[in-house]
Amino acid sequence: MTKQTFGATISALRKEKGLTQLELAQQMGVTDKAVSKWERNLSFPDVASLPKLAEVLGTSVDELLEVKTAAQEEPAGSRVPALVELVLKAVALAMGVGVTALTVMDEVEPRNALGLLGIGVACLALTQLMHSPEQE
Repeated sequence: MTKQTFGATISALRKEKGLTQLELAQQMGVTDKAVSKWERNLSFPDVASLPKLAEVLGTSVDELLEVKTAAQEEPAGSRVPALVELVLKAVALAMGVGVTALTVMDEVEPRNALGLLGIGVACLALTQLMHSPEQE
């Protein structure tokens, strides 16, 4: 089975068995809303009920719990650019908010305000360069 989220695993196995959410819920002794929440990863079934859920879905508890985590989805090297982009956007936002607050309080000279805004604009420009066609 391809690694996926817990909810997607439940949904896929339920559909393979030809069961509706209501039918699975009745076999598990829960509501169809509970099954819906499981499949949308909004809640998790009680740990004690996992063996029964695995049995109803025709699988093992181990296979049922073999889900793909965010760390497994993307290699560590691909997370670095996303982190850099997040930091650059945060700096740009901080510069904008900081200049606005300092201007309202009349605590910044126009020349210094422009310098701070320039840093923010430069950070945003770098995030755009990260998405340029040559990089992809």
